[in-house]
Amino acid sequence: MVADLNVLDATACPRLIVKIGSSLLVDDAGALRSDWLATLAADLAARVRSGQRVAVVSSGAIALGARRLGLTKGGRATLEDAQAAAATGQIALAHGWASALAAQELTAAQILLTLDDLEDRRRYLNASATLARLLALGVVPIINENDSVATEEIRFGDNDRLAARVAQAAGAQAVVLLSDVDGLYDRHPTDPAAKLIARVDAITPAIAGLAGGSGSGMGTGGMAAKVAAARIATAAGITLVIASGRCDHPLARLVQGGPATIFTADAAPRARKAWIGGGLTARGEVRIDAGAATALASGKSLLPAGAKAISGTFSRGDLIIIIGPDGRPLARGLSEYDAADAARITGRRSDEVAAILGHTPRACLVHRNHMALL
Repeated sequence: MVADLNVLDATACPRLIVKIGSSLLVDDAGALRSDWLATLAADLAARVRSGQRVAVVSSGAIALGARRLGLTKGGRATLEDAQAAAATGQIALAHGWASALAAQELTAAQILLTLDDLEDRRRYLNASATLARLLALGVVPIINENDSVATEEIRFGDNDRLAARVAQAAGAQAVVLLSDVDGLYDRHPTDPAAKLIARVDAITPAIAGLAGGSGSGMGTGGMAAKVAAARIATAAGITLVIASGRCDHPLARLVQGGPATIFTADAAPRARKAWIGGGLTARGEVRIDAGAATALASGKSLLPAGAKAISGTFSRGDLIIIIGPDGRPLARGLSEYDAADAARITGRRSDEVAAILGHTPRACLVHRNHMALL
């Protein structure tokens, strides 16, 4: 049970991120479910009174805005509709949260983020500092993707992965994703024989294969997005929980040992490596041989000799994915070369590189200090 792992205990988990899906906050008619939100606000207040610092990643702006603008398909027929709906609905969403939290004598703050805000290292650190100050003041930040300006190329695309990245930026120990199901099942939840998987210690291909798409038609997530978020969170040393929000006081239900799936955290890496490992906008790939894969697993840097092929367009310092001989991602790292030079020295010994490039080369393609194994 979740309570056994102290996710909702202030001592074990001083900072907690709670993510709310659109289908929980907004009804089928596109109206805010204010009564349910009031029960969640009471739960959040109980967490704060216990000593936890809590931030919320809240969906719902597009769904709320679509109703007010009379847009079809929940405001998601086109990117332009989604942007207009988000700009309109965000006001209603923020007002709803501010009112619900004020009734619990809590102050709300609004933070709107784009993918670039958490993928660019300097902007990531700025967001981290803002979150830290708000949490220290006892404020409850309400965070959403800035859909009114985000394009398809610079979007998280779902608030599950956003919540995992926010947890890193906030220095949180756990994320709770409130969903329309109790957690991850061993088959489709509508199957009478389906069984809840209470604990996941490793996200294997079999576990990933159990995830499906968005079922509500209102949001953009689904179990696949939640498992992807769990991969980001756990690799950064953050526990992630999937639980149902289809009840009043959903966090109180968890405290009492309600059903959920918990993805246990890996050993926490250093902050920079956690940021690299959770990056979503890789600019390219390098495929490596078996010898290089073994070297990376033992903590070594990636040398040109171990590379087999380069793809993508990237510059020095960009995030790239390192692909193993079986075609599966092994690591993410910051490239020491741009794509053109990396392609020129692929497969070459270190003593050949200077002659090929015409200048003193860097020691490796990706240094171990700028690499996170997956």
